[in-house]
Amino acid sequence: MLRSKITYFVLIIITIIAGLLSRHFAIIPLFIGDILWALMVYFIIRFIFIRKPVKLLVTGSLLFCYAIEFSQLYKAPWINDLRQTLFGRLVLGAGFLWSDLLCYTLGVGIGIWIDMSLNKRLTHKTLTAINKSSAK
Repeated sequence: MLRSKITYFVLIIITIIAGLLSRHFAIIPLFIGDILWALMVYFIIRFIFIRKPVKLLVTGSLLFCYAIEFSQLYKAPWINDLRQTLFGRLVLGAGFLWSDLLCYTLGVGIGIWIDMSLNKRLTHKTLTAINKSSAK
C-alpha cells in the first residue's frame, strides 16, 4: 500500500507541474489545464482513499470538480476577492463554462485509464514474482 501511495503522490506532483506549465505556454490550449486539474483531483482522491472502489473514486472526483465549477456561478464579494488570488484562480477558477465539465470528465477518465494501466502492470509484476518464487 505504501508503494501505491508513493506512486499516486508522484503522479499528483507531476500533474501539478504539468498543469502549471500548461498556463505558461501560449501554444497549449487553456482547456488542457482543466483536464490536468481534474486528473490531479482524481489522483488526490485516489491517494486519500487508496482502498476504495474505482466507482466511488470517480463519483467523488466528478462531484468535487463539478461542485467547484458550479460554485463559480456564486458571485459574493468575498469569494470574488478570493478568486483574485493565485490560490483562488487555481483552485476555484474564475467563470462558469459548460465546456469545463467536459474537460473534467475527460481528466477523470484519463485518471481511470492511468490507474488501470498501473494496476495491471503492478498485478502482472506481482504474479510474475510469485510464479518465480514458487518455481524454486
